[in-house]
Amino acid sequence: MPSTIDPELFREVFGRFATGVAVITSAGPGGEGGMTANAICSLSLDPLLALVCFENQARTLPIVREAGRFAVNILSDGQEELARVFASKLPESEKLEGVGHRFEGGVPVIDGALAWAVCELRELIAGGDHTIGIGQVVAMGLGDGEPLLWYAGRYHLWSPSAGGLGGAEQ
Repeated sequence: MPSTIDPELFREVFGRFATGVAVITSAGPGGEGGMTANAICSLSLDPLLALVCFENQARTLPIVREAGRFAVNILSDGQEELARVFASKLPESEKLEGVGHRFEGGVPVIDGALAWAVCELRELIAGGDHTIGIGQVVAMGLGDGEPLLWYAGRYHLWSPSAGGLGGAEQ
């Protein structure tokens, strides 16, 4: 049955759900790369599982599929430019150039991330124009700072003193 609901309204409705911003990175025989994502969440405590949604056309998805692992790098408020780079159409091989990172469990982990988790890919599930990736967490860590947020189609800074989203559009 065809939908009569406007996809742009759908995007606006779910855009009212403030989320953190993450960069999903991976590296394998075909190279390394990454993408900006906000459709991520913890899935299970036993075992420790994380969920990431990849657009089917995302150039990072084949890297993750081939490597069988990925990292979730949760960005801090000073990393908006990184979010923009990884959301860009730059070639995958160029996205990590000049970005401070180290390898944990065979995948790039971005320096200065608010938090990170390395996952072994367990399952890929078709979900419309996205593929849902489920990974088992094999390593993780915490950084310092405040989160970079995505709300209503824009980056925002968390403002603890104001008790919420910072007023400055990013």
